[in-house]
Amino acid sequence: MPELPETETIARDLDGALRGAVVRSVELLRTDVLRPRAALARFRALQEARIARVWRRAKSIVIDCGDRALVVTPRFTGALLLDGTPDDTYTCLRFTLRDGRLLRYHDVRRLGSVALLDAPALAAWDAGLGPEPLDPALTTERFSGIIRASRRAVKTILMDQRRLAGVGNIYANEALWRAGIRPTARGASITRARLAALLEALRAVLTESIALRGTTFRDFRDAYGGRGGFAAHLQVYGRAGEPCTRCGAPLRATHALEGRQTVWCAGCQR
Repeated sequence: MPELPETETIARDLDGALRGAVVRSVELLRTDVLRPRAALARFRALQEARIARVWRRAKSIVIDCGDRALVVTPRFTGALLLDGTPDDTYTCLRFTLRDGRLLRYHDVRRLGSVALLDAPALAAWDAGLGPEPLDPALTTERFSGIIRASRRAVKTILMDQRRLAGVGNIYANEALWRAGIRPTARGASITRARLAALLEALRAVLTESIALRGTTFRDFRDAYGGRGGFAAHLQVYGRAGEPCTRCGAPLRATHALEGRQTVWCAGCQR
């Protein structure tokens, strides 16, 4: 599932390509990705809209058209693709721009969502999300307060979008390994000093992945159909049973936390 680095990559690509572009027409080929479904008729209002900017919030891409915004959450197989081969087999939503270019929301399993929000609805959606991990306003003290306020497993807290926006399974695993913290450790039990190290590790792994345009195992594609390059740099995710690169102990795996695979090193994560 695209996380912060992947959606940030898409948003940056589209912002550079689409700022100031005008939407000539909108075609809906699959309506089941719309949230809410009743929003179908409202999409006609995007015709002749000018794209002011494209940005990311949490794991979503926001296409800002002034008084309304298109919020796209790709989830497992979704992709926002600009130009390229116009294969409509899995295209759900297609924009034709006034300059002739095409922007398509492509989703094989149609588990992603597309919402058209006015300014109040966008503000309400934004308010329901936690702070961004790369935002300088997220101080060590605030981050520690978020984690230590809960007795849930620290990995679960990191992935709770209401508490911290944009972090998913891949980067929670990686940040916890870098910080030497066991994923099942209770948030309230972790010292502020260790949480300062965790925030530093989280920011580092997210920044490094953005620089390499995210992680692609199978489905993730950037706005031009390219693959992310960070998979080769993963230290724990997808490496269950292999030796830890830090201490040599075999990496363990479980699905006990939120049903997602957690990989950690019993030798150096405590």
